[in-house]
Amino acid sequence: MSTSYKMPKCYNIPMKSENYREKIDKVMQTIHYGWVDKDGQKHEKLQGFSDNYRLQFPDELLKSKLGVCWDQVELERKLFADEGIRVTPFFIVYYDDAKCPTHTFVLIEEDGKTIWYEHAWEKYAGWHKYKNTIEAMRDIRNKFLKQEHLTNINWDNLVIYIDYPAPTEKLSCLEFYHHCEDKKNPRFRQETL
Repeated sequence: MSTSYKMPKCYNIPMKSENYREKIDKVMQTIHYGWVDKDGQKHEKLQGFSDNYRLQFPDELLKSKLGVCWDQVELERKLFADEGIRVTPFFIVYYDDAKCPTHTFVLIEEDGKTIWYEHAWEKYAGWHKYKNTIEAMRDIRNKFLKQEHLTNINWDNLVIYIDYPAPTEKLSCLEFYHHCEDKKNPRFRQETL
């Protein structure tokens, strides 16, 4: 799991508008948690997700108004880009035999601080400010482990993929995992947390 890759900084690009947060919140508040299957059917429960899920592109999510964190991060990526802000997306996964819980989220840098923007994980929805990326990652990781009731952690099974590229295809569940797990995508070293 460990690599010698150095943690990238979230890029701090001048904002196009003073009220970018309100603009992003206004759009994201129209989106609810759920998923759309390969036949276009909407689901609010995760039953059948691993076999029937297909990633939605941002324009599709804006129409369906229903997406999991994977879909929502792609829309967030677009909304921030529209404001001239580059985000760093993250994919956290705990590999085990029972289930492989995941979460995707974005970080930005603003005024020398790291900001975690969250919408899909309703309990933590909003803008969270940290001193730096390490502090943000530690907090998000701990919230993820607590949410998933993970105890007696095998740290080799917890992986955080950094800055994976925007998908260019409507990926299935397994394809999305593979997309984020690509060897070209850096991994976060747990020992730095």
